[in-house]
Amino acid sequence: MELHRGRLIDHVHLRVSDLQKSRDFYRAALGALGRELTLETESFFVSDELFVDAASDYVSRVHLAFQTTGPEMVDAFYTASLKAGGKDNGAPGERSYHPGYYACFVLDPDGNNIEAVWHGPHDRNTESVVITAPV
Repeated sequence: MELHRGRLIDHVHLRVSDLQKSRDFYRAALGALGRELTLETESFFVSDELFVDAASDYVSRVHLAFQTTGPEMVDAFYTASLKAGGKDNGAPGERSYHPGYYACFVLDPDGNNIEAVWHGPHDRNTESVVITAPV
């Protein structure tokens, strides 16, 4: 089986009811994945392709799945997310989606279904996509 990731989504925009509560949640949850918030202002924060700001009208409801490097990272994400105010929506474990699919599910402070997943042993051809603006 060959899975391709990182070619379709440019960014995901979450609109949240409490920006600080979400900032604290995502800082902890993404920190467990070795990621950090890459840009923060009073009105929004960013981590790679994830953009989060305060909702002025409606709050987003989505399912996001973050890639990990192994089951231990899935477990760490689950623990950090719950400690940061997330709610259990599926404890870490192997799923029947395909052989080796190990994941957990946590609801963030606004009820978004956030997943950490490891697809089993695999090779990555690149760590990230680099976009360079023309000079």
